[in-house]
Amino acid sequence: MKNVLTIAGSDSCGGAGIQADLKTFSALGAYGMSVITAVTAQNTRGVSGVRELDAEIVREQIDSLFEDIRIDAVKIGMVSNIDIIEAIGERLSHHGAAKIVVDPVMVSKSGCHLLNPQAEAELVRVLFPLASVVTPNLFEAGVITHDSVDSVDRMKQAAVKICALGARAVVVKGGHLEGDAVDVVYDGREFHYLTSKRIETKNTHGTGCTYSSAIAVYLAEGRPLLEAVRMAKAYITGAIEHALEIGRGAGPIGHFYELYRKAGVYSE
Repeated sequence: MKNVLTIAGSDSCGGAGIQADLKTFSALGAYGMSVITAVTAQNTRGVSGVRELDAEIVREQIDSLFEDIRIDAVKIGMVSNIDIIEAIGERLSHHGAAKIVVDPVMVSKSGCHLLNPQAEAELVRVLFPLASVVTPNLFEAGVITHDSVDSVDRMKQAAVKICALGARAVVVKGGHLEGDAVDVVYDGREFHYLTSKRIETKNTHGTGCTYSSAIAVYLAEGRPLLEAVRMAKAYITGAIEHALEIGRGAGPIGHFYELYRKAGVYSE
């Protein structure tokens, strides 16, 4: 079994953030660990509050894990301020962490900013050079590149720019485009396009967190990047197909759909 660490914020309704990451790790057969950077008050309708942890406890969480447990991959999600970003970068470098997936979480679906604007440049400067792959959605790719990203061609342009900022590879997620869900994978040399059918559902809470966490699991297993991303996309597509009707807003995707099918939760 591979050991995978998530460094991210907590989601009180369990659909995104740390909770989604740990569910994904477990669903895909990895042992999950967490370093919590912030606590959010949120439900399926939005985020009502955020409390950042101090950088020192983030640093201590990272050290305590690396000093005791072999960590095969790291996923980085919500990192909300400069001090936390610098602490993460410094300690991961110190411990020689490898197979790092950076999901540049900047704003929630409900519009709540989860990354301080002044920290955006620091995230790029500190964490992108550590990343095996960065996984922005269209909005995040636009913020990072200071340009509009609203087509596959612009996704390709954004991917090249993000690699130039230090990332070894980029997955620009095209889930917000019209038509089929197309993701652009760029490894610094070649482009690859991963397409899946669009699933009509409002219940997509935690998709970005889950996708990046699945990539981390497959990288931990030693799979090449493109294979890891393909397998992660297949998993996230299945999880969206089996999304849960929980709450009165955008419900969570079904991380454990295979387990739930065996348990009789689904009729299929």
